[in-house]
Parts: sequence; structure tokens; C-alpha cells
Amino acid sequence: MSWWADDDDEDEGAYAEYDESAVRTRPNPKGNRPRTKTRPEHADAEIARVLGVDRGRYTVLLDEGGDDERQLTAARASELRRQAIVTGDRVAVVGDTSGEEGTLGRIVRIEPRTTLLRRSADDTDEVERVVVANADQMLIVVAAANPEPRTRLVDRYLVAAYDAAIEPMLCVTKIDLADPGPFLENFAGLDLPVFTSREDHIPVDEIRAALVGHDTVVVGHSGVGKSTLVNAIVPGAGRATGHVNAVTGRGRHTSSSTVSLRVENGEGHGWVIDTPGVRSFGLGHVNTDSILKSFTDLAALAEDCPRGCTHLPDAPDCAIQEAVDAGALGETGRARLDSLQRLLLTFAR
Repeated sequence: MSWWADDDDEDEGAYAEYDESAVRTRPNPKGNRPRTKTRPEHADAEIARVLGVDRGRYTVLLDEGGDDERQLTAARASELRRQAIVTGDRVAVVGDTSGEEGTLGRIVRIEPRTTLLRRSADDTDEVERVVVANADQMLIVVAAANPEPRTRLVDRYLVAAYDAAIEPMLCVTKIDLADPGPFLENFAGLDLPVFTSREDHIPVDEIRAALVGHDTVVVGHSGVGKSTLVNAIVPGAGRATGHVNAVTGRGRHTSSSTVSLRVENGEGHGWVIDTPGVRSFGLGHVNTDSILKSFTDLAALAEDCPRGCTHLPDAPDCAIQEAVDAGALGETGRARLDSLQRLLLTFAR
């Protein structure tokens, strides 16, 4: 007998049957439709380049290089609240995209990224901190003196660049204060484009030519003259410059945000992505295989290495070490192997 049946039901000679339709359901207290994970496709969205990020607002560039090129401010759609949007990203924007004063667009999608430069807080931290997206070059700026060049920090930049499949370049500033030769010897085995700069002469035309047609992220220790270099390359950039503390020998952080700046010469334009100066660059997220892949000639030799070979000086039966010892890679072989091993050791520290 059903729990809700009474004596009157017996007159009909049947018991009440359990019926799901009799169950009372609580009405939606908000009186709205149930939430759904299905989102609109936003087929009419416009693709934009993210130039900068400031407290939840994004400066984006629409119709880059076109007749209707314009900048506007955009906010992030709620469905993207768990996804980081960084300088260099390509995003889909809807809403008021006129770019007129007081308007606000909405970012509804992040387009697929070609590269992603990341850093971690330290070498034990595998959580990535995204620096920039879609850069294809990295310009590492280091001073010949004041502050003293830090080979190990440059090694870390190189490891991060190789891991992200970004081509690195090196610019040594303040060469009027010290000879950069001994420092540059550390990188003799790498095929690195190198620029040198002094206070009374910055090779602006040469550097611009290397940047046109590329998205180049500029990195460096605080106080090395990175912002000064960017201001020379991009007239009107207005990046704040600082000085080096005479007591600690450390530079003061002047650039507090990451921004994209257009760099031009008579042949076209590119983008310089200026980043705040850092004193450390964690590599907890890096895959060491990415480092070896950047040394294509050594990577080919590594195919004959025993499984699990570290390629370090004490690695037994390392095919790379044996080939270099036999002179298979000529005069540059030893320098390239030394560079590879130093970068691998940098990651291992």
C-alpha cells in the first residue's frame, strides 16, 4: 500500500501506484533558465592583438596594419576568468569595437598560441607564470658592467627561450665601462646574434632591422639599460629609466608592466614586447629535451646515446661526448658541447 493511500481508496478496489509525476519539484527560485555550458560561437568577433594589461583591462589593437586600425579597451568575458590573457595574445573581441572614448569591448576567446614564454617562481615550482605569448624572438639585454653581467641568469633566459622555441639574441650595453669579450666567450658555442651598445652610440638601425617582421620579447636584469634601449629603438615609447644602486650594485625596477610597442623602419614593422626587469628566472616548468633540440647537430648525435643519458661530462658512453672527442664536429664542436652542458647544468641546479 502506498504511503499516501487512505481508506477511501479501498472502495475502488485498488491501491494507489507510485507515480513519479506525483512528486513535487522545487521551482527555480530565481525564475530564470537553467545554466548551460554551451556558449555562443561569436562568429562576428574581430581578432585583435593584446598590447598591454592593466588591472583587469586589456588594451587591444584591431585591424592591425589595415585602413581601420584602432585601439580600444576591453574586458574579459566571464567564461575566460580562469584563463590568463597576456601581452602578445591574439583574442576575439565583441561588443562596441569602435574604439571611441568611453567604449568597452569584450574578449570572448583566446586564439591558438604559437609560442608561450613562461617562468616559475623558483626551480621547485612547476606552476607557470606566463610572460608573453606568440613571441618568436627574445632579445636578452645585459650590461658589460654596472651591474656586473650574470652569466647564469643569461643561461636561464636561453633555456627558457629554447624550451619555448623562441630564437634568442644578445645585446651587451655599457661596453664603454668594460670589455665584453670575456663575458661573450661563455656563449661562443651558440649561434647567437650579438649587438653591443655604449652610452654615446646605440646601434639603433642594426637592431631595428633584426626586429622588423618579428614579435620580440625584451628581457634583462634591472639596471642593464633595457628601457633606455627600447626608448631608442621606439621613439616616443616613454619607458621609465632608472639607475643602479651604488651600494648594492642592483638596478631599480622601473618598467612595471609588459607592453607591446611597434618598431618600424623603411622596410616594414615589428613588435617589441618590453618586460619588467627580473633578478631570477625559475625553470621548474622546463623540459630538458627542449634544450637539446635547439642544438640540432648535437641532437642528431644524441640518437646513439644510451637510454637516459644526461649528456653531462660524467655521463657514460655519451655519443655526443665521444663524437666531439673524435673531432667529428670540427673546431666549434667542443664549444657547442660546453654550452649545451652548461645549460643542462643550469637547469639541474
